Amino acid sequence: MTMNREMYDYSPKIISHASCSTHQLLNLLAKAIHDNSSIVEGLKTTVLVITTNQKTVDGPSGKLWHDGGGAAQNILSASTGAAKAVGKVIPELNGKLTGMAFRVPTPVCQLWI
Repeated sequence: MTMNREMYDYSPKIISHASCSTHQLLNLLAKAIHDNSSIVEGLKTTVLVITTNQKTVDGPSGKLWHDGGGAAQNILSASTGAAKAVGKVIPELNGKLTGMAFRVPTPVCQLWI
């Protein structure tokens, strides 16, 4: 716990939050930007490492054409719901944000733009 450790209520037994991208985007927008200014529109780009469900080499694709790209050789687009999730938590931002994500062939990385 970092952001709200002094105010956090430890009594709930079940805690759930969205992805790391959603968590970062929400905290940044809710506190730093949205509370102090007006957001007209925004674009979030996340660069993430290879995951275990990606193919290791090029091969037949699944439902989407880019699913066939080998994770170790290609930068692949990935789905993200972070921008839409922010609109659910902060209604004033609903429809103002767009997001995209990429998986890159590296073992350690997280770049959030």
